[in-house]
Amino acid sequence: MSAPATLPESVRTDLDRVVREIFADAGCSGRVHVRTIGPTPVEYCHDADTPVVLASVYKLAVLISLCRMADRGDIDLAASITVDPTRWAQGPTGLALFMDPVTTSWRDLATSMMTVSDNVAADVILSQVGLPRIHDDLVELGLMNTRIVGGVAELHERLQRETGTSTVAEAFAALADPDSDASVSAYDAAYSSSATPRDCTTLLDAIWTDRAASAPSCEFIRQTMRKQVCTSRLASGFPFRRVSVAGKTGTLVAVRNEVGVIEFPGELPVAVAVFTTSARSEMALPEVDRAIGEVARVAVTELRTPDD
Repeated sequence: MSAPATLPESVRTDLDRVVREIFADAGCSGRVHVRTIGPTPVEYCHDADTPVVLASVYKLAVLISLCRMADRGDIDLAASITVDPTRWAQGPTGLALFMDPVTTSWRDLATSMMTVSDNVAADVILSQVGLPRIHDDLVELGLMNTRIVGGVAELHERLQRETGTSTVAEAFAALADPDSDASVSAYDAAYSSSATPRDCTTLLDAIWTDRAASAPSCEFIRQTMRKQVCTSRLASGFPFRRVSVAGKTGTLVAVRNEVGVIEFPGELPVAVAVFTTSARSEMALPEVDRAIGEVARVAVTELRTPDD
C-alpha cells in the first residue's frame, strides 16, 4: 500500500485557511485527516497526527475485534445473549433506555452499538472481546497511535469521581455548566481512549479494502456504518442523492467527532476523520455539528477522483 500523495501547495494553503475559518466561526478547534481509498491515495492533513479523544468512535475498534473473533470461529454472531440493561452503562439510546432484560443476537447488539451508539451494547461486547484483544488487533492493523482504555461504564465512573457527583446525569450537568471549572481527564487524550485522525482514516481504509477482517465481516461493518441515524455531522455536508455517507460519531459534551467514508457514484471512496473541541461546554452544539460536515465537504471536494 503506497503512502498518500499530498495536494498541491496552493490548494492545501487555501484549504487550510477555509478549514480554520469554519472551525473559528463554530467556536471550536479541530483536527482533520482526509484521504482517498485506492491504489494511489491522495490526502489532506490538518493537524492530523495529534492525539485526539475518541469518545464513542472507539466503538468502531470494538466492532472490528468482535468480527475478527467471529472470523476465527471464537464467537457465533447469530447466537443469542440476554442483557439486563440496568447492570450496564447509562445512555440516551438503544438498550440503555430499557428497564427489562432483552434477548438478542451478538450481530444485532453490534448493529445497535454502531447505528445509535448504544452504550449498553458497547460495554457488553467490550466485556466479551476484552481490551487485550482489541489492542492486539489494532497493532496488527498498524494503528500504533490508537489505544482503547475502557468502555462507557469506566468513563462514567471516572467522570463522577472527578466532578464530585453521585450520578451520571449530575456529572454531565457539571461538564455542561458554563460556570463550572470542572477539569476532567476524559478531555485529555493521554488518559482516554484516543487515536490520531490519520490512524482513523487508516482504519477506514482497512475496512473498505477488506483488510480489517474477512470480506463478509468488512461488508457487515460498512453496512452498519451506512445505517447510522445521526446525520447532523458528516452527512450534513453531503445532502445529495446517491451519495453514501458511512460514519461513526463520538460525543462528550465539548468533544464532538465523526469518522466515516463518503462515496460518490463512479468515484473513489474518501475516508474522513474530523475531531473537534468546543470552547463552550453544552450538550447541544449544532453549529459545531454543521462545521464537521462543512469541513468534510470542502476537503472531499478537493480530493474527488474518478474510479478508473
